Order: sequence, then structure tokens, then C-alpha cells
Amino acid sequence: MPSASEPSVGHSAGSARAGETFPRLLRRLASDRPDEVALQEKLYGIWQPITWSGYARRVADFAHGLADLGVERGHVVAVIGDNRPEWLIAELAAQSLGASVVGIYPTSIGDEVVHILDLAGVRVVVAEDQEQVDKIIRLKSRLPRVETVVYYDPHGLENYDQPYLREFVQVESAGRQRGAEQPEWLDRQLDATSPDDIAIICTTSGTTALPKLAELSHTNLLSMARHLAQVDPLVKSDRYVSFLPLAWIGEQMLAVACGLSFGLTLSFPEDSSTQRADLREIGPDVMFSPPRIWESMLSDVQVRVDEAGKLKRAVFGWGYSVGDQMAGLRVQGRRPGARLRVKHLIADALALRPVRDQLGLARLKRAYTGGAPLGPDVFRFFHAIGVNLKQIYGQTEICGIAVLHSDDDIRFHTVGRPIPGTELHIADDGEILLRSAAVFRGYHRNPESTSAALDDHGWLHTGDAGYLDDGHLVVIDRAKDVRRAPDGQLFSSAFVENKLKFSPYVEEAVVFGGEREEVREDGPVAADVTAMITIDPATAGAWAEHQHLSYTTYTDLAAKPEIYGLVAHDVARANDDLPEAIRVRRFLLLHKQLDPDDDEITRTRKVRRGVIAERYADIISALARGDQDVTISSTVTYQDGSSVERKIALRIFDLAGLAAPTADLRRPVWSGRR
Repeated sequence: MPSASEPSVGHSAGSARAGETFPRLLRRLASDRPDEVALQEKLYGIWQPITWSGYARRVADFAHGLADLGVERGHVVAVIGDNRPEWLIAELAAQSLGASVVGIYPTSIGDEVVHILDLAGVRVVVAEDQEQVDKIIRLKSRLPRVETVVYYDPHGLENYDQPYLREFVQVESAGRQRGAEQPEWLDRQLDATSPDDIAIICTTSGTTALPKLAELSHTNLLSMARHLAQVDPLVKSDRYVSFLPLAWIGEQMLAVACGLSFGLTLSFPEDSSTQRADLREIGPDVMFSPPRIWESMLSDVQVRVDEAGKLKRAVFGWGYSVGDQMAGLRVQGRRPGARLRVKHLIADALALRPVRDQLGLARLKRAYTGGAPLGPDVFRFFHAIGVNLKQIYGQTEICGIAVLHSDDDIRFHTVGRPIPGTELHIADDGEILLRSAAVFRGYHRNPESTSAALDDHGWLHTGDAGYLDDGHLVVIDRAKDVRRAPDGQLFSSAFVENKLKFSPYVEEAVVFGGEREEVREDGPVAADVTAMITIDPATAGAWAEHQHLSYTTYTDLAAKPEIYGLVAHDVARANDDLPEAIRVRRFLLLHKQLDPDDDEITRTRKVRRGVIAERYADIISALARGDQDVTISSTVTYQDGSSVERKIALRIFDLAGLAAPTADLRRPVWSGRR
């Protein structure tokens, strides 16, 4: 274990400038730039702006209103719902009083919501709309501490008569009256707050159990924003579209910490269905999304290109090859020749920029991906079309960003180097350790887990395994999930899964086996690597339509022999890029998508391997044995609330004898066709 004085990769830890907190930054921006747009939300097709002064006024009004509801220093206010200006108004209002905010994903239900609200001791919940209010009402008997629920979208709630319900604008109005009666009271509260106060309580990914609650101070968050900007400078004219849940640490870092540190304008899409169009309309300068967003964008491109005529496909294919050559030089910091630069100008105008424009990325200066590994092929695709996409590595416990690619030093298999102010050490057992001013204060009301995560020298034990490659960090997987193949090679399920998920038709993959497990009379036998796969209904469905293949439901589509054959060729293609010992031997297409509501994946789409192992034990055993099929029971619930148990037979596809498509028949990265 390194001591505080031992050298490490990285830089010395910094500290936040004295007096910096989110509400104080807002107060300064409202003074310096009162009439400039701070937030804008699209409603009924029209962007509704809020200036910095208007933002500060609403925060002040709601802070007074929260005080009227009994919120005091040290309390925790919960916010649940989609990204709206009211979320940030509630967050900064609570922080103005010395309270903190815990965000809850809008898709969270049942035990998870109760766990968070109860553990945090929440008395006031700010909920977006009728859906979220109904959720709290149903759970109210299990939430005796919750005294008030404030909602900011009143549609459908007009006739609700629960005494603990309050409308957001009513709380603001009451707060405005209180502020008029005590005009200096809030300034005194702001002056009493400290950078070391807890700003937000962020849920961890919770891949093995209910999430822990990480306490992050203003100092933690603002130091990370400052150090990030030393690698990638941010300016006040930069635009950012906030569409990922504000309960996620990544969105808190970019939208809130960086947004307030550098005065960025935040835009909120009208709805998830208009998200892509709104993104294109704004044309953000900076973007941060988990791999599933980038994979989804690539799938969209593949579908569009496959629907195009031969000429357009040929033009894009040529343009992509030029862009790929250009990207290969750019990420190494090398200058292309004059001929390639001219070809790239033509390729960009004819093929690449139109694709970036369709994706809403035409003005993007830089983009980040994190939260889970992104396949190198997907990574390279975006660089080839001209998107400056960079991998980051971090955890909730270190404010989301600790390691990052720089513009001229990008390697598609790594996550970059430590950012300024961050130290990195690889322990003897391969665990990644991090230390900086951004390391969290600890887990809320959980000293045992805090002691396990933080040592006496301030090192954060990430639980991830990795190694350094010429100063770049390569993350293998969670340390507990790293395994050894029969030939002695270390491997991770996530590495194989990412290879499989490069197929446009694969939405999720969970890999099993690969270790020397089975023992027979003639000695140990290596357990085959197998996979349970869910298909992407959009891309697989589009392919089926092109093949004039009719289907009714997801279950019906996933059972089609043609779909099995389609996925099998892509699994074989992935196997070509894998060492022999960890190639997938058999796979099964699951009859349903993995669902966070069923605890099968987290809200950030990380697989809960423990749940999968228990719930699909029969499938895993059948895959390991090499059975030809397996029959499972599935509960189908209808819209009227009735349910029925169904027996479903699932085919197991054995890849023995199936060769990957030859080079001339392989599909290019930008297409679903071969």
C-alpha cells in the first residue's frame, strides 16, 4: 500500500478556492451576467429561457419555501423526476440552507425508493409529475419520515387531496412572501455555508445490492470541475444539453459543477421522444454520455446507411475510410499530408458532416463516455466521422472523472491518464487506487463500507482491476469478476461482452464460464465460454422487415431462426478477435430484454451478475452442459393487471463449425450488411 509520500502516476491534489459553493457561484453569475440565458427548457415546441438573475430569484424563493417546510442545515431533500429547471432550482435552494440533495432515478420503484429515502432520512421530496407522485403515495405507509411532497408538473394532480402534497409554484410563492419579510435572512444562510458541506448525496451503481449513498461536498465537485478544465478548457459560450438523469454523477459533474463553474447554458429537451431533434437544434459544444448512447447512435447510422441507395452507401463508405485514416493520425498527434487533408475536406462535406448533423453532433468540440467500457470499434467509428470522443474513468466516489484522454493522445483500448490533481496507483493485486481532492467524504450512515473504500492515507479503493500501458490506464473489470482462463490468461466477462455488443443486433450480453471448473476421471476440463444475449429490437426489427420476415412481439422476433443465424455470424466475428481460450462456444437469445425494474441491470445499465446468476440458473446450466434447448417459466402480465405463467422453449445455438464471414463478406463498422 503506498503511503502519502510515495510517488504515483499523476499530480498533487488540489483544493477548492475558499468560499466556493454552488449557490455562491450562482449568486456571482446572477450579479455578473444577469440578463444572459442560464437555463432553457423546450415546452410545446418553444424554448423557454431563464436568465441568471431569474434563476437566482427562483432559487431564493424556493429556498425560503423549503425553510417554511422545516428544511434546515444538515437535512437531506430528495428529488425524483426527469431533467427540468425545477430539479436544479430545488437542488441549489436546499444547498443555500446548508442542506443537501439526494437524486433518485425517475425509473426507480419500490424497495429502491424506500431504501434511499429512509437511509437519507428525507422529510421533503420534490417530485416531477403525477407518475412520481403516485409512486410516493403508494409507498407512503413505508415512509413515515416523509412529511411533504412537492410536485412541479401539476397535470393530472388537480383533484389529489393528500394533505402532504404541495405544488412547486405555491412553495415558491410562499417563499417569495417570506423573503420579502426577511430580506437579509437568506444571505446570512449563504454566508454560513461551507465548501465542505455536503452538496449532493449520490447513489452508487448498486450492481450487487441496493445502492450506497456517497456524500460529495462542494469542494469535491468543484475541484473536479476545475481540474477537468485544465485538460479541456470550458468557456461561458459553450452549450450543454442535459438529458441524462441528474441523479447520475456524470450529469451532476458536467451540468451542475462545470455549468456553474464556467457559466454554461444548459438546455433541457422537451421529452425523450424529441431528445435527438432537440440535441440537433441546440448543437452542443460538450457532451457526456454512457456507452449505451454512443452504441445507440451507431445503430441508428447503421440502419440509415442500410436503407440508403447504392450510390449513397458507396459515398459514405469512401468518406468513412478517409475519415478513419485522418482519425488514426489525429489521435496520435501526427499531422496528415496535404493530399489527405484535401481528401478529408471533400469527404467531410459529402459524407461525414451530414451524419454528425443528423446525430446532433455537428458543433461538438469534445465528447466523453464513461460509466462502463466502450468497445474500441465503436470508439474508432466516432473519431472517423469527426467526433472528438474521449474515454473517461472514475466512480461516484471520486465525482465521476479521474482519468481522461487528452486530445492528441487517444488510445482506443485505454481510458487515458490521470487528470491534474489526481494520483493513481496500481496495488500489488492489480486493484486501481485513486487519490484527489474529489474523493468523497464517505457513505451516508455506513461507516463500515466507508472504511473499506477509504484507507488511512486517503486512497480510494475502486474495486476495479487494471494496469498501466505507457502511462495510460487500462481497466480490465471489477476485480472480483476478473478470472483466469485454462491457459492461465486473465480475462474479464465484460471484455468478451463488449466484443459481442459491437454487433448492431445485440443490445446486451452476459457471458458465463471460461474457467477450469469441471472435474472428470481423466482430469479437469475447461468450462466453455457461453453467452445469454438480448437483441436490439430496433435494428433487428429493421433487418427483419428488409427480409420480409413477419413477427409480432419481441419474444417472437428473438425466437426466429433467421435472427439466430444473423446474431451467430456476428458472434463468430467477435470470436475472431478473441483468444482461443475465451471464445464463445454457445449462446442463447433471451425471450425478453433485461430490465432495471426487475433488478437485472442498474439504472445506468450495468448488469447485476448476482441477480442474473440466480434468476437464470437453469439457462446458465443448460448452456454449460451443451443442451440443444431449455424450457423456462415466464410470468406474463397484461394491461388489465391479470397474469399467466407460460412455458417458453429457448434454443441454444452451438457455434461449432460456424466460421466467421471472410474478409470480403464482413460488414463494415458503419453497416449492418455484409
